[in-house]
Amino acid sequence: MIGSMENKTTAITCLFVDIGGVLLTNGWDHHIRKLAATDFKLDWGEMEDRHHLNFNLYEEDKLTLEDYLDRVVFHQERPFTPAQFRDFMFAQSQPFPEMIELVAQLKIRHGLKIVVVSNEAREINAYRIRKFKLDAFVDFFISSCYVHVRKPDKDIFRLALDIAQVPAEQIVYIENTSLFVQVAESLGIRSILHTDYKSTCEKLAALGLENGEEIIP
Repeated sequence: MIGSMENKTTAITCLFVDIGGVLLTNGWDHHIRKLAATDFKLDWGEMEDRHHLNFNLYEEDKLTLEDYLDRVVFHQERPFTPAQFRDFMFAQSQPFPEMIELVAQLKIRHGLKIVVVSNEAREINAYRIRKFKLDAFVDFFISSCYVHVRKPDKDIFRLALDIAQVPAEQIVYIENTSLFVQVAESLGIRSILHTDYKSTCEKLAALGLENGEEIIP
């Protein structure tokens, strides 16, 4: 990854970017599920066991949110409604405004094609796209719920390459999970392991993608 960062002979024309952990907080991760179990007084161990048995199917759009919740939460009577639980799930999503602005302005400044490559379930993904206006600057959403395959499967990256119609050497990928970075790099996609806004800006600048002080102070 570090060595490839210094190869600037091929111009970058496309940015692949994850959503959870990069543009927004995660949609339904371990920490949020634990908070839900506490708030709704659920058996955490049982909920997690049921979650892990069903979540891949949900993120690949083989279960609806209603199906997922029926299996994980509402397999027995509860003193709250599915609508209340769904509202809680959606409300946990929060933006990283600097990262959203960065990607949006890089698109304008460098004429980039922006492609989301993300593991997200359909209902959460749709809510997050709408709520945070991600479709205002993203050209394509290669979300697991739409393509029925999840990272770290290489096929989701191959699909993204096919749909974007951009050679791998012209792409840089911003991702906060090291395994997914490694998988993308195995396909020749230069990648940035995102940990914070400042370091990601520096790594992008090293690839010729300066954000510009006049755009992002």
